Amino acid sequence: MTTRFRVDLVGLDTTEGPIEYRFPSDLTVLAGPTGVGKTTLLELIKFGFGLDATLAPVAQQHIESVTLHARIGDERLQLVRSLDRRKRATVRVTDLITQERLPDHSTNSDAEHAVNSLLMQALGLRDDLRASTDRSKKPGARISFGDILTYLYISQRQINHDIAYSQENYREPKRRTVFELLFGLTDPEILDLRTTVTEIQEKIAAATVGHKTVVEFLENSGTRQRDEAQSALREAVEAEAAAEQQLTLLRDELDPVSDRETRALRDLLTDAERGASDLTATAADISRRQARYAEEQRRIRSDMDRLDRMREANLMLADIEFSVCPRCLQKLNSRPIPTDACRVCLQPDPVNSDASSDQYETRQLHDQLNEIGEQITALEQQKELVETTAAEKERLVALLNARIEQRTAQRITPRLQAFSDAAQTAASARSDQQRWEAILQQWDAVADLARHVENLTAERERLLARIELAQQTLETRRGAVIEELSAEFAETVRAIGIPGVQTASIHPTRYLPVINGDVFSRNSQLGGGLTTATQIAYWCTLIAVAMRTPDAPYPMFLLIDSPRLALNEDTTLSPAMYRRLTTLAGTMPGRLQVIIADNELPPAYRASYAEVDFDYDNPTIPTITHPGPTAVSTIEVA
Repeated sequence: MTTRFRVDLVGLDTTEGPIEYRFPSDLTVLAGPTGVGKTTLLELIKFGFGLDATLAPVAQQHIESVTLHARIGDERLQLVRSLDRRKRATVRVTDLITQERLPDHSTNSDAEHAVNSLLMQALGLRDDLRASTDRSKKPGARISFGDILTYLYISQRQINHDIAYSQENYREPKRRTVFELLFGLTDPEILDLRTTVTEIQEKIAAATVGHKTVVEFLENSGTRQRDEAQSALREAVEAEAAAEQQLTLLRDELDPVSDRETRALRDLLTDAERGASDLTATAADISRRQARYAEEQRRIRSDMDRLDRMREANLMLADIEFSVCPRCLQKLNSRPIPTDACRVCLQPDPVNSDASSDQYETRQLHDQLNEIGEQITALEQQKELVETTAAEKERLVALLNARIEQRTAQRITPRLQAFSDAAQTAASARSDQQRWEAILQQWDAVADLARHVENLTAERERLLARIELAQQTLETRRGAVIEELSAEFAETVRAIGIPGVQTASIHPTRYLPVINGDVFSRNSQLGGGLTTATQIAYWCTLIAVAMRTPDAPYPMFLLIDSPRLALNEDTTLSPAMYRRLTTLAGTMPGRLQVIIADNELPPAYRASYAEVDFDYDNPTIPTITHPGPTAVSTIEVA
């Protein structure tokens, strides 16, 4: 079933006020002379769908935003896009059914919310489909809404030059894939399989190059072949095993089978080393205790100095005769003072007492200082004894080591050379093993690459078989669709009356018109007017057959710019084209929408469509004064 696609409203917010165009009719003609802005209006519709468009300077200067109301599939959407270069990357979207404001969508197809994804999903198509690339070694380009629109919007430049950019080779795979999608001649599964096959083909090419590179490197570097490397590795393993066996025998012979005196010397050495270690620890402990006692001595001397300073201060103050009380400042010489009493407090005066030097605290500090001195002296004596004993232990350890070395040298030295030779042989064998194993790993990599290529090739063949099976299922449909398209195209060409056409059909693989045996893109017999007439016949044919083809998701929409521009004053082709378009739009009312921008229209068919007339006094953007026909610079639409 075909897909509904209608543009119900185009709104323009201009610097001088809003403009609104509604399209309720199945066939609407925007009529007016060249330069009144018809192409600009169509390009603004394209721009509103989030695509790049060719905009006239007047639009860029005076239009702030474009609003579209579109019905696509089951969706009814409002799309609002600003012409400001800083804001045009974002499209504001509203669901007109629920009146819900949806998240803003980006014109970047890779964004999380992309306008392309929104429109493709509304059409019932995935946004990650890729074009078929049977001959290419790289995955095809993504199919976007812009590629679909080339089948819906026939611009002024395209209508007398090309069909859906078929002459641009880089677009050709996408053009053919879009045709197949819209007529149900392929499906997403086949496209995914073809993309996977292309990716596998790319991997096969890379793996083949890698395999060839490694093999060439091994050959050019003189690397042994795999069989030679395996034989050499076995020899290295056997050599290492023999060397290890000899080392084991030597270790058994060198085990400490000592006599009784040597064992006794070893026991004495152990005791001597342990005693030396204990003495070293004791000396360190004595040093720490000495440091603590020295610190205590410094503290006691500090306290004694403090007492001495207090005593001296007391003596100095005792010689001072106060004449005024230091607290209340009353005179003290006017009262009687007892003998040996303090002039201030009148208490007995102890200044001249001789007992101060015998104070208890001073005696205690002297006793502590003497006791600590005795402790330090004892520790020094003990430390000297410990150090002397430790030195004797060290000498004993050295003596015992010399005796043991002398007794054991005769046992070890004769076998030392044999042990060294065996160890060197084992190390050399292990080094050889590592070298040969590295070479074998390189050959293993070669084998892995070869197996990888084989597996990828098998996977590619399996997928190609699935594609062929799926295509066989669609082949009957393809033949029927192409046959019906050819018959419909021939009938349409005959009805329009394109001169000089003897045969007309649709190419079975390129899906382009074939006129008198030549494909459209290579046909030199068609001039500008005949090209336009062929274009109209072609697009009418696609829509007519899509209406009759089950499960064809072709969007029922056609936007045509200036079909009569190349026909000039032709009085037969123009009425015939409009007759065909009128008939097509009236076949199933409400199912197809056709919007045409044209200059002069055949008067006989004006009752069959809605017409919106423009002129230089009433241009498509009436809020902006038209500069007149002589000041108009028309745009060239790509």
